Amino acid sequence: MEAYITHQEPETTMQLKPVSASQSFAAPNTQVIPLSYVEVPSRINNQSTTSAPPVLREHKKPFIEANTTEVALEHLRHDCIIPVFSKDNEKTIAHHEFIECVCEAAFRAFPGAQFEAPEVRVSHQIKGRTPDAIHKPVKELLDHEKTIYYERMAFIMKSTTIVENIGGNELQLTIGGVRAYNQENLYSRKTAEKFKFFIGFQNQVCLNLCISTDGYSENLKVMHVRDLQDKAHEVMQGYQAEQHLKQMQQLTSYALSDSQFATLIGRARLYQHLPKQLKAELPTLDFNDGQFSTIAKDYYQDESFCRNETGDIDIWKVYNLFTQANKSSYIDTFLERNVNAFEFNQGIVKALSGSNLDYAWFLS
Repeated sequence: MEAYITHQEPETTMQLKPVSASQSFAAPNTQVIPLSYVEVPSRINNQSTTSAPPVLREHKKPFIEANTTEVALEHLRHDCIIPVFSKDNEKTIAHHEFIECVCEAAFRAFPGAQFEAPEVRVSHQIKGRTPDAIHKPVKELLDHEKTIYYERMAFIMKSTTIVENIGGNELQLTIGGVRAYNQENLYSRKTAEKFKFFIGFQNQVCLNLCISTDGYSENLKVMHVRDLQDKAHEVMQGYQAEQHLKQMQQLTSYALSDSQFATLIGRARLYQHLPKQLKAELPTLDFNDGQFSTIAKDYYQDESFCRNETGDIDIWKVYNLFTQANKSSYIDTFLERNVNAFEFNQGIVKALSGSNLDYAWFLS
């Protein structure tokens, strides 16, 4: 199979470089400078905070879109009820507790780093009312008589001092997680609760996340917040950042022609409808038809990752088209698809180089 190799400068050892940051918050013993209109967790900086509006940041692309809304950490902490396990009335680990313990684990893992305040997005709002308002019409309900919580929550926290550059794009070390109450059986007694956690990088050109397998834990099961912090810390310690960066850098060395890209998109769409036996013989591809339509459109129209004047496109750009399309995923499938995007594009590179032909079907 013909491989298109793009011109590269002599390879150098990639290192995580510290940079200056004017808006960030750091470990507990350092001065905190929060972003404008962003609430910093009180357990991290030991400062009291005030209420903030639900939408916090200046207009920019979110790390996930779908049907999500950005909210303040203080909103989760003070305005949302905490679901319980109905058989024993034991409380679940609240969304804000998850975020705060991951922040603390990050400071343990990266004691000299600075991080921006978490960006939090939620979906599937669950509404309720207090018992004294049980007979009131909806339009007569007062604010204190309404209750809410969010079934699904995702958050990220970016480092402003650990950065790298790939393909002319600045990447920032990013930590985050997902909590989905729909994956818990809240009608039983308390059992180990499930969380998803990752550490990787975020491309600052498009705000797409870049996550590898070793930086992702799909099923963290814990009974207590302290266990959650310890397990998140273990994932951070096991994450091979240098290797991940080198793997992403390698994506810039290979490219698809116009016809190869068209074959890839066509095969990817066929993949969804293959007979079960044939599909089982091929590598997993978790994206849907709508997302491949977005990838095809952005191949021509995206300002940062479109094809060049001859129709060629390097795999780094293809990978970012995948992660951009993944923003339309729901919170509970978002991280898995992001990891799958990285594995799939690595597989395409191996098929082009001839080192592994498992993914050659998508280009044939």
